[in-house]
Amino acid sequence: MALSYGTYLKVQELLDLQKPLSSGPEHDEMLFIIIHQVYELWFKQELHEAGYLAKALVGNDQPTAAATLKRMLTILKTMVAQIDVLETMTPTSFMSFRNFLENSSGFQSWQFREFEFALGHKRAKAIEWQPVGSPERVALERRLHEPSLWDAFLRFLVANKVAVPKALLERDLTQPTEASEPLQDALVDAYRNNPAVRSISELFVDLDEGIQEWRYRHVKMVERTIGAKMGTGGSAGVDYLRSTLFRALFPDLWAIRSRL
Repeated sequence: MALSYGTYLKVQELLDLQKPLSSGPEHDEMLFIIIHQVYELWFKQELHEAGYLAKALVGNDQPTAAATLKRMLTILKTMVAQIDVLETMTPTSFMSFRNFLENSSGFQSWQFREFEFALGHKRAKAIEWQPVGSPERVALERRLHEPSLWDAFLRFLVANKVAVPKALLERDLTQPTEASEPLQDALVDAYRNNPAVRSISELFVDLDEGIQEWRYRHVKMVERTIGAKMGTGGSAGVDYLRSTLFRALFPDLWAIRSRL
């Protein structure tokens, strides 16, 4: 059989993946399923791009690194815009099928956690949502021990003659990114004297800001849908999500703003 649009993209298989559980089923459950499946596809693409970006940074391939960062940012903007679609679902519509979700929760999205780990927001406790020995847990454990994009960025800085402290280059990769005053000193100098470093650094700031925007819009969407109720799967819901807001992924790049 000749290759066609449908067979190449496996369209029929894709369309068979939406299986509402509610009686009827409830009209908006289809939207809920499709939106979240699309998000998982975008997470997969962001992880794909993150790996490509890391290689470009370590190899000091500035054009590829810049292009990849811009693509990741564009995907993030698309993900944020999709919340507008989800917000067309009223609280009443969501409650009509919420009980069918049982203990499933967005907290169980291992791809989003893996994306956070890739960005440097690492914490071993996030792995506990996945069953021991499952492919999802194995993927997170592997990512926990791998260099993050920030670690790749530090290698990029070294390749561009920025004085990165040795301790940062030899740090425990399972730990989250933390601010470093000596690195900030070096970044201030690079911002003033190295346009290439400044350009890539600003794209990292854009990426950080994009993630914060995603978190904010996600919090407001959840709040307008379930208010202060407990989240699905027994999570703390809006209160927990609020605690994640405005947490910088790359604190050094924000700290130097007041010194430039």
